[in-house]
Amino acid sequence: MSGNHPGLSNNFIRSGEKFEWSKENLNEIKKIISKYPKERKQSAVMPLLYLAQEQNKNWVSIECIETIAETLQMPKIRVTEVASFYSMYNSQPVGKNLIQVCRTSPCWLRGSDKITDTICKETKCGINETSEDNLFTVVEVECLGACSNGPMIQINNDFYEDLDQESTKKIIENIKNNIPNKIGSQKGRKSSENA
Repeated sequence: MSGNHPGLSNNFIRSGEKFEWSKENLNEIKKIISKYPKERKQSAVMPLLYLAQEQNKNWVSIECIETIAETLQMPKIRVTEVASFYSMYNSQPVGKNLIQVCRTSPCWLRGSDKITDTICKETKCGINETSEDNLFTVVEVECLGACSNGPMIQINNDFYEDLDQESTKKIIENIKNNIPNKIGSQKGRKSSENA
């Protein structure tokens, strides 16, 4: 899936804060780069973008791009090209919990519109918006890759499948109350077995 989330700018912005790798990430970067031939270390750009985004509160700032470019000894524009192509890299700040609602046909046919409405009501923010408490950002995306288990959403790195309005509301309530959620099928389905 290419392009950033609909409605979120592809223009990367400055955070105004210097970005430096954490000690843990410096160690991780060494491991990542060691997987590539020395003359191909720039191939590590995607995992480094992911690390930077995780360290930078779920978004990639211009400062992150500059640090990645320096780390991999590559032009900033090349890092920016990769970061702006894939929707998994956020070009601006998002809430603590980025909720991505699948809107493709299989999920839509199984009720993703109702899931979207429930999420917007429970988070008090619309599509491509962040809640006032900065706890949630809600976006619609194309195909999250579990068509037989729709409707589904992704919250940060976790997938929630076989949703209905009640299970969706419970997931949002649990996040608000710092209660862990059950990841995967909300109806007990194993993998993609027949419903």
